[in-house]
Amino acid sequence: MWKRTGKVLQIASTYMGTIVGAGFATGQEILQFFTRFGYWGSITIALSTVLFIWLGTKMMLIASQIKAKSYEDLNKALFGDKYGRLISHFMLVVLLGVTAVMLAGAGTIFYEHWNISYQSGLLITIAACYFLLRKGMNAILTVNAIVVPVMLLFTVLIMIDTFHTPGADKFLTLASDHSIWAAWASPFLYTAFNLSMSQAVLVPLGAEINDRKVIIAGSWVGGIGIGFMLLAGHIALSVHMPGIQQFAIPMGGIARQLGPSVQFIYIFIIFAEIFTTLIADIYGLTLQLHERLKWARSLIVLLILAICYVASQIGFGMLLSTLYPLFGLVSFGWLILIIRKRVSAS
Repeated sequence: MWKRTGKVLQIASTYMGTIVGAGFATGQEILQFFTRFGYWGSITIALSTVLFIWLGTKMMLIASQIKAKSYEDLNKALFGDKYGRLISHFMLVVLLGVTAVMLAGAGTIFYEHWNISYQSGLLITIAACYFLLRKGMNAILTVNAIVVPVMLLFTVLIMIDTFHTPGADKFLTLASDHSIWAAWASPFLYTAFNLSMSQAVLVPLGAEINDRKVIIAGSWVGGIGIGFMLLAGHIALSVHMPGIQQFAIPMGGIARQLGPSVQFIYIFIIFAEIFTTLIADIYGLTLQLHERLKWARSLIVLLILAICYVASQIGFGMLLSTLYPLFGLVSFGWLILIIRKRVSAS
């Protein structure tokens, strides 16, 4: 029983750590997808939570059933061989871009907050990624088992402080000028984008777990955890609306009010969330390229890290501003297909 419970918590923490990335720590994702729509934000977060529980479970169960070696196997099962391969190629490019940006973000934190040069920060992060990823999926499970409890602790601290702040119930009455249709589209777009990105690690995770009940329980715990952290961020941001929208890192302003120790936790969480996303993306890319090239995995990891290091020197803003809207459309199509895909009851 304890072994099964441990696996459930591993799945849940990996699910939370993969979905709730740096966008949660900065507050920008919560602000753009939920809080700017006022009191509708709480309802749409509840809808997102249901989608994360339902579709996260479904994705990992499908991966387990077809014994997917990488996310390309899942895409072929959803789109067919021809289009599944094309979608996977497109995801490969996007994931490389996102990984390069994550690496650049890690280097920036070393420089701006820990007085270590940008280049040294990049190299330290690369070295940590390489040595951790030599342990495969176990490294991702271990890192998330450490990071996610800290994320939850930070979320609870934010919640406690928010409920002691005047206007803590503002999230229930906050008005918005945005279209109600845009508000209701947001949870579907948010879930589609994040789930399609996270399949790089959740698909091989589902394929490794043979116990259907463990996958379902882990997805439920992880989905509820994601919903809780989104709601906590939404409530905290709502108190400071509309002024909070002018900040590049909205949650940073809130964290500063809680004192230096909490701010240190906050900076650590940003780096940790960047790092968990980074190793998850590199792991997914490695499996994908290994299936095609049949090279040693350690060599592929080094190749990916080298490409991302070079890309982090020049920035990836223009590439991502082009790819993200297109990836959003592909993600929405992916969401519809995974909703339609049937899962065996056995």
